[in-house]
Amino acid sequence: MRALLQRVSRAEVRVDGQSVGAIGKGILVFAGVAAGDGELQFRWVIDKIRGLRIFDDPQGRMNLSVEEVGGAILLVSQFTLFGECRKGRRPDFTGAAPVAQAGPLFERFVELFRQTGLVVETGTFRAMMDVELVNDGPVTLLLENPGDFPLSKR
Repeated sequence: MRALLQRVSRAEVRVDGQSVGAIGKGILVFAGVAAGDGELQFRWVIDKIRGLRIFDDPQGRMNLSVEEVGGAILLVSQFTLFGECRKGRRPDFTGAAPVAQAGPLFERFVELFRQTGLVVETGTFRAMMDVELVNDGPVTLLLENPGDFPLSKR
């Protein structure tokens, strides 16, 4: 799994001009699911996002988590995070989970994230989405689960 995180003061996803998900202060997460991803990878990514200290404390230092600032999460499925561009001019997306698997996997990721008690909004899987955001900072981070490395040591 890969996730591109953006600390936002607000973000919204629209499909066909209609808002399908919106948050104020929080984290916009563009999430790509790989073939073979499952609950172990999802829980690692969720725990990492929840615990990242990327929000400012009263002294202006990034020292607080999304939970500590009462922020929300906006999850947007993004298979293009697996676009391989090292060869040629056309990205290769074979690292992403096939669409028949990716939909249920992404829905499970959303479900697990909602179980944390955070406010979680989403885009619409496989839809052409317009994503509008105000990147706060800007703070943008790329998160990738450790793959074959033992998760207990991360």
